[in-house]
Order: sequence, then structure tokens, then C-alpha cells
Amino acid sequence: MTTTTTTTTATTTPTTPTGYVRPATVADLIAARADHPDWAVLCGGTDLMVEAPLRPAPAGVIDVWGLAELRGISELDDGGGAAVRIGAATPWTEVIASALVAARAPILVAAAREIGALQIQARGTIGGNVGTSSPVGDSLPVLLALDAVLELRSPRGARTVPYRDYPISYRKTALAADEVIVAVRLPAPHPEARQHWRKVGTRRAQSISKVMAAAVLRVEAGRFVEARLGLGAVADRPVRAPHAEAALLGAPVGAATADAVAAALAHDVAPITDVRSTAAYRLQTLQHVVRRFVLETA
Repeated sequence: MTTTTTTTTATTTPTTPTGYVRPATVADLIAARADHPDWAVLCGGTDLMVEAPLRPAPAGVIDVWGLAELRGISELDDGGGAAVRIGAATPWTEVIASALVAARAPILVAAAREIGALQIQARGTIGGNVGTSSPVGDSLPVLLALDAVLELRSPRGARTVPYRDYPISYRKTALAADEVIVAVRLPAPHPEARQHWRKVGTRRAQSISKVMAAAVLRVEAGRFVEARLGLGAVADRPVRAPHAEAALLGAPVGAATADAVAAALAHDVAPITDVRSTAAYRLQTLQHVVRRFVLETA
């Protein structure tokens, strides 16, 4: 008797190939974004690639890594003094190494050093952090405290948006479907302003934040005359603290003011309980951190 063996080769259903374009200029980028508003914009990929297994594949990718017009750090006269302009595709390693940023915005350098490991800092970009708009994005409370402004471009033209108006809700922003982030501007700080930054995580490095706070505070004649507080990981998006800022402005330096500001923070944030921390811990830690900011500003 003869036995016949049949071998079956498994086949898989082919998937639709993902579109890809790598613009050579910002003009090409704007055109590509207008043609493909549903495509993902890829720069360093440090967020996009991590989330890739959790989300459907994008219809296409617009790759802006290495686009020269989107990189670099320079001074810009924005009418209010010499602002620092950082191209959206500028990696964190360049921000950390910049003497200009260190002189004008030392808290941005401090925050950049907290963004993952050295490999992440070499690939991750300031525009990517802004575009992802995560509530735990390390640079975002700093941009709020520094009163940063975003440069956006589309086929309709250019516009600037104060970063405080950019995050709308959880990972939702004011960026239109046909717009791209071109640069971040940091207005010239007052020479007497003090800058503060603190990140609290499970460990000293490479940790997702439990609480973040950044502040720009200025005192004249013993009273606070300038106060901006940017907070992260304590709401559905990076937020300013209007109640706490109001408690500071015009108030004298001292423990009583620090206590009043800490109490006001409870009206500015909506922390959650998750695998990293409890809501109560987040609020108490934030109050402690901001209280120290106030007491350290003389």
C-alpha cells in the first residue's frame, strides 16, 4: 500500500503597506501633511515606536528626522527681547549642550536630563514631547512656567500659540489636522527671576513621573511680582496653577505665603490614583515641592 503525504504551507493575509514620505524642506512637509492629515509624523520615534504594538498601524508616516530647517537653537527678537528659538526636531542632547539654553532656561536643561537614558535623549525631540502632549511629558511643565510659544505652520500660513493654550485634554491639543509644529520659542526671562524644577519618580533616573513642578518666580521689595507654575502628572494634561499663582502675586516672602500657595494648589489639580501612585500622595508631594520653591525664592 502506498501512503501519500500532503504538505500544506501556511499563508498569511497580506497587510496594506504603510505609506512613507521623507520631506526635504518644511514646504514639502506642509504639503505632505495637508495631503495626508491621518499619517503619523515621525521624528525621533521614542513615543511612536513604544506605542506601536498598542495601536493600529498608521496609514502612513511622514519622517522629519534630520530635516535641517526644523533643527537648531538660536536667538530671535520677538518684540519682547531676545527669545530662544528651538527647532521642533532638535534632539534633547542639543538642548542639554546649548550654552544659550543653559543661560536663559536652565530648568529646561534640567528637565531634558531627566528624559529617559542617553539614547532617548539623542533621538527624542522637543517637538515630539509637545506633539505627544502626555501629562507626564518631562519638558511640558517647564514650557508652561517659561511661558513658551509654539510656531505652527500649515498651507493656510503660520501662527503662534502660547503653550498654555495648546493642551486641551488628555493627549488632545490645539494643533489642526493640517498643521505641523515648527519651533518652540522661550521669551527672554527677567534677569531677576528665579527658575525652579523638580521631578518626583520611583527612582532617581529613567523613571516615569509621579509629580512634576516648574516655576518662574520673581520678588521685588519683599513681595512676589511674577509667578508662573507649570505642573505635570497631576491632571489630564500639563497645567498651569492659576489659584496658586494668584495666591503668590503681591504676597510677601515667607512661610505664611508658602502655606497659602500649597493650599491653593488643591483647586488647580485633579490627580488620579494609578499603578505609580495615589491621588493623595501626588497632591501632598506637589504641595511640598511648590512650598519649597516659594521659600527658596528671596
